[in-house]
Amino acid sequence: MSIRPFKFRLTIPLNHVYSRLVSNKPMTPKSPKMPSEPRDLFPGSLEIMVLRTLHWQPMHGYALVQHIQQRSRDLQQVEEGSLYPALQRMLKAGLVEAEWTVSSSNRRVRTYSITTKGAKHLQREVSRFEQMLEGISLVLAPNP
Repeated sequence: MSIRPFKFRLTIPLNHVYSRLVSNKPMTPKSPKMPSEPRDLFPGSLEIMVLRTLHWQPMHGYALVQHIQQRSRDLQQVEEGSLYPALQRMLKAGLVEAEWTVSSSNRRVRTYSITTKGAKHLQREVSRFEQMLEGISLVLAPNP
């Protein structure tokens, strides 16, 4: 008769186990949750939001982040790690231009503005977005 080792699979993350042991709370596995943070709806949506914002007025990066967040009622949170590479891509593509200015807090900032090419690109992308949204709405609509 051979003794077989007992095998088990740990379904509770170890950091969860440790935090429960320390806090004396019962150890129950965390249920998987849908991500609560806003996600990018489709590739290029950040670009469209930035171009639309710059269409109204030139802004520096931090002001762009604040404007998009406020206009979306905090549903869109733009990370600097996403914004600045996107601005660099748009600069290289000629969709925006930049100049160094002084902010209201007396700091040197790079202010971005939309170009004519950027305005045309924005118009095309908004039209594509509206078509995509119409298609999604048709699929999500209840059957007649």
